[in-house]
Amino acid sequence: MASTRRELMALIERNVIPPEQVSRAVKVAGLQPSPREWAVFVDRLLLWLGGLALAFAVLFFVAYNWAEMGRWLRFGVVQGALVLVVGVAVWANTSRVDAKVALTAASLLVGVLLALFGQTYQTGADPWQLFFIWALLILPWVYIVRFELLWLLWLGLLNAALGLYFHTWGGVMNVWFASSEAVFGWLFMLNTIALAVWEWGGKRRNWHVSPWSLRIVALGSGVSITLLMMTYVVDTTPSIASVLVVYPLWLIALYGVYRRWRSDVLLIAGGCVSAISVVTLLLARLLLWEGAWQEGSLMMIAIAVLAMGAGAVVWLKRLHQEASQ
Repeated sequence: MASTRRELMALIERNVIPPEQVSRAVKVAGLQPSPREWAVFVDRLLLWLGGLALAFAVLFFVAYNWAEMGRWLRFGVVQGALVLVVGVAVWANTSRVDAKVALTAASLLVGVLLALFGQTYQTGADPWQLFFIWALLILPWVYIVRFELLWLLWLGLLNAALGLYFHTWGGVMNVWFASSEAVFGWLFMLNTIALAVWEWGGKRRNWHVSPWSLRIVALGSGVSITLLMMTYVVDTTPSIASVLVVYPLWLIALYGVYRRWRSDVLLIAGGCVSAISVVTLLLARLLLWEGAWQEGSLMMIAIAVLAMGAGAVVWLKRLHQEASQ
């Protein structure tokens, strides 16, 4: 359907389809949802809202009634809800939507159970350990159901664990990449590996990978390397000097993969935003921080941003037109 929509948009942009015939063309192409499709959408929406409401209701119920509930009652409520949703997932087929909803709710309840355990017994564990153990415990479910939302949740837990680990310890064993800025490098490696695996699985193993999930993972990779590069621009830390090589290679790889191998103009646009942000910060350092403060420096930076933005828009528009043909 995405290709059909793209082809129809290309015909409309080239004025092949008259404006008065656009609505009819959309209907003929089957892009307008039928009443049955709307019913399926509403049914699944309510199912997802119900599953998520159950998980968060258990969390808020225990938190609100903490003083009135005993220790065993708290654990009983959370574990009872967990057994319930796992039972639904076992009863249903893993390819069905209700099984995916049940395991998503179960994954959230595992986090609630771990937080309840830590709060009740005051284990003194670091926050990163909660997210890391949470990710380990739900990994079998994530692998069995092979659902994109659960994969993103699992990857998000690893990102949170890694970020909190660096916040607590400042590096890996206080030896390797011990600077606080290195966390962006580790997050970049984690998300880039995940993106490469998802792209490989979608191309070679016929995994069902949606463009939106790939873009979210790519966003994590791009934001991390951009922040690392901007950190080096602000403070030239020797421990992250490798970003001077990694960042240009990342931009080249982004263009090569999503321009030549698989067309995705949105991700290329993200690369443009990253490059414009880094260049703007570099100009600010050269003209404002290290140079003499002048009003004309701000004007030069503003003109540079407008020029880079306009050039990126023209280039991206041309790429979009080429991809639509």
